[in-house]
Amino acid sequence: MRKAELERVTKETNIKIALSLDGSGHSVITTGIPFFDHMLTAFSKHSGFDLELKAVGDIEVDYHHTIEDCGIALGTVFLEALGDKIGIERFASARVPLDEAMTEVVVDISGRPFLHFDLIFKRPDDGNGVNPYLFEEFYRAFVNSARLTMHVDYIRGDNSHHIIESSFKAFAKALKKAATISGRSLPSTKGVL
Repeated sequence: MRKAELERVTKETNIKIALSLDGSGHSVITTGIPFFDHMLTAFSKHSGFDLELKAVGDIEVDYHHTIEDCGIALGTVFLEALGDKIGIERFASARVPLDEAMTEVVVDISGRPFLHFDLIFKRPDDGNGVNPYLFEEFYRAFVNSARLTMHVDYIRGDNSHHIIESSFKAFAKALKKAATISGRSLPSTKGVL
C-alpha cells in the first residue's frame, strides 16, 4: 500500500494528515474552514485517495496559513506515498465541468516543482467566505512539497465556488491518473524523477 502520514506543527498551524493512494476515496476532514473541508472531501472522493486531515490554525487571523500549510502537508505525504515512482503514469490531465464552470489541470510528476495558475474569478466572493485566490497558495504549496509540475487553467465560468470546485475535481482526476501504476520502469529518460 502506498501511504504516508505526517504531523506538522508551527506557531500558526497544527496539522495531522494520513494519505493512502490506493484507497477508495474515504475521507475525514476538519480544518475549521467549511468550504475548504468541502474541497478536500471532493478531492479525496474523485481521486480515490483515502485522506484523513485535521488542521487547527490561526483562522481568527485569516485562512491563509491554514490553507497554505494544508497544501504543504498534502504535498509532503503525496511525495512520500509515491515511494520510488516505478511504473507510475507520470503525466496526466483532466477537464472537469461544474455547471457553467470548467477548468483543466495538467500534471507531471517530474521532481521539478512548478505551478502555472490561471483561474479567473469574476465574482470573488460567492458566499463561501474564502478569498478564492488563497487556492493559488494551496496549489503552490502542494506543488513545491510534492515536487511536481502542475498547470491549473480556467476554461470558463462565473461563479467562484464552481470554478474552485471544478479545479479541485480536475486536480483529483489528474493526480489519480498520474499516480497510477501501469508499467514496471521509471518513466524518465534521465533515470530519476
